[in-house]
Amino acid sequence: MDRIIRPYQSEDLDDVLASWESASRLAHPFLKEDFLDQERHNIPNMYLPNADTWVVEEAGEVLGFIALMGNEVGAIFVKPDFHGTGAGKALMDKAQELHGDLEVEVFKENAIGQKFYARYGFQYLSEQIFEPTGNVMVRLKFTAEKSL
Repeated sequence: MDRIIRPYQSEDLDDVLASWESASRLAHPFLKEDFLDQERHNIPNMYLPNADTWVVEEAGEVLGFIALMGNEVGAIFVKPDFHGTGAGKALMDKAQELHGDLEVEVFKENAIGQKFYARYGFQYLSEQIFEPTGNVMVRLKFTAEKSL
């Protein structure tokens, strides 16, 4: 199957929300329902209009998405059925192609995300408490290879 990475379109919203919700519940069992409800509202109303968002699609199905604000990875979520298939790496490769060096924040308790970023080559920068939830957020940086 051919996978394509393409810019997000408004008709992708239901698939993007489904990717976010299923992957978020798997990776973030510690998040409270009221926070998730707020995020479900914020994604289409605040985040997507202000981000450069790309989707990974296979056979007409959106498998996941990445939302970028400059070189900051604001979100990357892939439907759990497609974890480990290269869909997330393809999205991150697109971000690197666009911006080179990348930064991201991930919940310290998100073992799935931590493993993904480490495998991709992100390095630890710092951590702080994420006020809306009280959870620890880790800031990571990916440094692109400089060509000579």
